[in-house]
Amino acid sequence: MPRRSYDDLLRGISRKELSPVYYFFGSEDILKDAAIRGLIDLALEPHERDFNLDQRSAAGLDAEALHALVNTLPMLAARRVVVFREIEAWRRKSAVRETLDRYLANPSPDTVLILVESAPGNEEKKAKFEPDEQLVAGTAATDFEPLRGDRVTRWIAHQAKERGITFTEGAAEHLAAATLYELGTIQSELEKLATLAAGVPVTREQVGDLVGIRHGETVEDWVEAALGGDSARALGLVKRVLEQSGMSGVKMVTAIGTALIGLGLARALYDQGSRGSALERALFARLMQLRPFGLGDWRTLTRNWSLWAESWPAPRIRAATRAALEADMALKGIRVSDERGVITDLVLRLSPMASPASRKPARRSRPTATAR
Repeated sequence: MPRRSYDDLLRGISRKELSPVYYFFGSEDILKDAAIRGLIDLALEPHERDFNLDQRSAAGLDAEALHALVNTLPMLAARRVVVFREIEAWRRKSAVRETLDRYLANPSPDTVLILVESAPGNEEKKAKFEPDEQLVAGTAATDFEPLRGDRVTRWIAHQAKERGITFTEGAAEHLAAATLYELGTIQSELEKLATLAAGVPVTREQVGDLVGIRHGETVEDWVEAALGGDSARALGLVKRVLEQSGMSGVKMVTAIGTALIGLGLARALYDQGSRGSALERALFARLMQLRPFGLGDWRTLTRNWSLWAESWPAPRIRAATRAALEADMALKGIRVSDERGVITDLVLRLSPMASPASRKPARRSRPTATAR
C-alpha cells in the first residue's frame, strides 16, 4: 500500500473508513496519539472499550501474547482495537516479528490493529530514519511529518478551542514562532493558558510573558532582520535570542543557513524572470513539491524570500553561506569567542555593506595622454 499523510488519515476517519492494520511512523508523536483516539472513537463506543480495547508496549510482548491479542474475538461489539506502541523493538528478526508477519498476511476482519513506531530521538536519527518497508507494504501506513508553520497555527486554534481558550490577533502565531513550532511545547503552554484565560482572550503580550519571548524577538525575527537588510536590529536581537530557553548559537546559524537555501532558490527563479506575486507562487509551489519541514510559515517565508531576492545576487548568497558554515564550525569546534561574538560576527558578514557582491565596482579613471 502507498504511504499516506496525516491529512489522508483524517479524511478517512471523517468518511468513517477503517483499515484492518495501521502503521504509524514519523516524528510527531502528538499527532499519532490524536489519530489513535480518532480511530478508537470511530471503531468502538465508549461502553465497548473495557473488553475490546488493548494498548500495549511492544517491548514487553512475546509471540504468544501477540497472537492472543490480535486473534481474540470481540465481546458484545462488532470489533476490537489493539494498539502496539514502540514497535521499533520488533525491527530485528525475532519470533514475535514472525508472528506479526504471519498475521499481516491474513489479518482478522474483527480487529483494528494499530502499530505505532516512536519518533526518532534526535536530529541525526531523524535524518537517517527509514520506515519499515515491509509494514508500509502490508498496512495503511501513515507518515506523521512535522506540520507546516501555518498548519501549526491552525492546530493551536483547534487545541485552544477544546480548552476554552481564545486568542487576540497575532497571539496564536506568536505562540507558534516562540516555541519553534514544536507541538509538545505548545501543548504544555496551552495547558498553562487554560488555567489563566478564564474566558478572556489571550493577547500576544500575555503569550510572550508566558513563554518568555516577546513579540519581535523570536529567532525568525532575527533571521528576517539579518537577511532583510536591518543589520542594526539583527545585532540588537543577538543577545535576546541567545538568552531564550532552548536556544543556542548553532540553532541560530542553522536557521540562517536554511533561509539562505530558500533565498538561493528565490534568486534562481528571479534570474529566470519571476517577479512579485508570480515569484511567491513559484516558490510556494516548489516548497509543496519538495515538502521540507521545520521552516515555519511557508507563506511568510516565500513572501520574504521574493522580496529579498533582488538584493541577494548569487555571489552574495555564496559568500553568506560560507560565512554561516564558518560560524557553525566555530561554534562546534574550539571556540576562540563566545556564542554571542560568533553570531555578532556572522551578522556583520551578512550585512550588505560587508558583501563584495553588493558593492558597485569603482570606476577606473581613463589614462591621460602624455606628451611626446
